[in-house]
Amino acid sequence: MQIERSSHGAVTVLKPRGSVALDEADLLRTTLLESVRASMGRCVVDFSSTSFIDSRGLETLVDVGEELSSRGQALRVCGVSATIAEVLELTGVTAHLDRYDSVQSAVRSFL
Repeated sequence: MQIERSSHGAVTVLKPRGSVALDEADLLRTTLLESVRASMGRCVVDFSSTSFIDSRGLETLVDVGEELSSRGQALRVCGVSATIAEVLELTGVTAHLDRYDSVQSAVRSFL
């Protein structure tokens, strides 16, 4: 998995490409935590190029979502496919994040 990083003003957008499973989930966790800290929580994960997420990837989203929640913020995600959206719903992970339809709407939510 590769993680593309881009800046939209003061907001960092991370775009994982491929599957988020096993070691890839650890890479996402590290990259996400670094970005969240560097951008003071203004970070979006764009899942539009992610084909699969396993339990370790879900755990990463919950952990980072809880860390942001403790600071009065939320993990913002967008570009979630129908399959991944169903997994997030069934596992209760959606309670730990805010979902948006597009990168632009997620970035605008910080204004």
